[in-house]
Amino acid sequence: MSLIAPFLIVFLSGLVIFQTLLAFGAPFGKAAWGGQHDAVLPQKLRISSAISAVFLLFIISVILSFTGSISLYTSSFEMVFLWFTAIYFGIGIIMNAISRSKIERIWSPYSAVLCVLLIILLTQGV
Repeated sequence: MSLIAPFLIVFLSGLVIFQTLLAFGAPFGKAAWGGQHDAVLPQKLRISSAISAVFLLFIISVILSFTGSISLYTSSFEMVFLWFTAIYFGIGIIMNAISRSKIERIWSPYSAVLCVLLIILLTQGV
């Protein structure tokens, strides 16, 4: 396994935990989804957080497959998907940085770390 992959998995797992907590009603609304909710998210956003947590787990599975730890997907799918994921986190840097919620802005450097780690993983080879 790549030396970068464990760091990616830890950072993504942190997001999985955060989104799961939001989905179950943790009062962290100011730190997510635009920061427009002071405490517990409304039902629609809690469902969105649950979907997000599952999607983040999917990203982890693609990383594990890309590094050869498991074999689930084709190498071409892994490469394309992970590049799009890096771009997604790159956009997340900007979106979180311009949030009206000061606390939500903490996700901007978090997204930057994920974006950079993914680019390193993709360009270093496995």
